[in-house]
Amino acid sequence: MSVQDVLRTTAQWPVDTVVAGALSEAGDVTVGDAGRVFPLASVSKLITAYSVLIAVEEGAFDLDDTVATVSREYGVPVEAPDDATVRELLSHSSGVGMQSRQREKPARTRRIYSSAGYEILADLVSATGIPFTEYTRAAVCEPLGLSVDALDLSGSAGHGFSASVSALLVLAAEFLSPTLVSEQTWEDALSPQYGDLDGIVPGYGRQSPCPWGLGPEIRGAKAPHWVGSSMPRDVVGHFGQSGTFLWFHRPTGRAGVALTDRAFGTWAKDRWAGFNDDLWNALQPSN
Repeated sequence: MSVQDVLRTTAQWPVDTVVAGALSEAGDVTVGDAGRVFPLASVSKLITAYSVLIAVEEGAFDLDDTVATVSREYGVPVEAPDDATVRELLSHSSGVGMQSRQREKPARTRRIYSSAGYEILADLVSATGIPFTEYTRAAVCEPLGLSVDALDLSGSAGHGFSASVSALLVLAAEFLSPTLVSEQTWEDALSPQYGDLDGIVPGYGRQSPCPWGLGPEIRGAKAPHWVGSSMPRDVVGHFGQSGTFLWFHRPTGRAGVALTDRAFGTWAKDRWAGFNDDLWNALQPSN
């Protein structure tokens, strides 16, 4: 099947509205209203992480700085474990719970998926003197030409943004070939952090190990998983509980995006991996 044919199979998904897109060296392809904005849920974390990495490169703080260090430097208290580091928070390794800013486990002993950790990261950025939303708008959205109509940052930094497929394809292109962060920083972000940690991928159960980068989830050998089994282990991205996902693979310049108006559930688990396998294969360059 062609890329467009694969994308069109989303019409068979049990959702009222779906928009999907793909990106390769041949360009981008979309089906549906690519300008329609959907809640991203946890796909928001990719945007938050990228903003935090830009702040790191600008010298606002270091990846291995603790919450206490950042708070002390800027004189702004941040509700979080004092010794949690930026790197740990980005990679879900700080021990902070899903919704609570309190630790559930010691740091670096378990991959505990945490939206609260990303809200802490947003507070650390805000502590430097620029509110997180304003910083992300200036550091990420404006350089990439993403308007407030295409990418809404008004919700939680962990799960509250909204965007269109067109906006996410712009972000995917940036993730494939970064212009706002250095190659070294981005390669670090796409490498496993504390890679031997076990953890749970929400909706897919316990994974041993559960590799994660500085924001993006790493496919690894996870099973079951929302990324197709034929796709390489170094595919990275994120999915959201609002029925959304974005994945990309830098070595081959491929990316896929889907946004829906139905919450993640069995319907998605039954379809996404196979769909992404088909999309991956359709995106292979012709010889």
